[in-house]
Amino acid sequence: MPPSPHCIPNTERILEAIIEKLPENPPYFPKDELTNKPMRFFVSEIIREKILLHYKQEIPYSCEVIVEEYKDTEMLVRIRAVIVVARDSQKGILIGHQGKMMKRVGTDARKDIQSFVGKKVFIELFVKVDKNWRDDEKKLKRYGYLD
Repeated sequence: MPPSPHCIPNTERILEAIIEKLPENPPYFPKDELTNKPMRFFVSEIIREKILLHYKQEIPYSCEVIVEEYKDTEMLVRIRAVIVVARDSQKGILIGHQGKMMKRVGTDARKDIQSFVGKKVFIELFVKVDKNWRDDEKKLKRYGYLD
């Protein structure tokens, strides 16, 4: 491995020593796959990112994105996702006046998902209130936060 031009003196020797100690293992998934996570995971994370970018205060940290449907056809990917919030007031804030904020989130998410999957995307977003879901152990398990 050639030394990086950005390495600090002696860093190359440390890096070589670390690499020498690392065990070799077979890959965890095929080389042509970026990860072992399903596409629904990436879609929900892209939508969540747009929520974090467009909203302030409590909304981003009180929501969960669930991809209910992901249909990949030759020409189009159809996605239906539900954004779960803990209070009615959060639902109104998330949707925004005349649905403008939700449209903005959906448009930005669609653009990023299209770039990611390499084809046209149709996305439907819904907002659902699940009262105090963050304080309920069963719901946290259902949403994947607890084992």
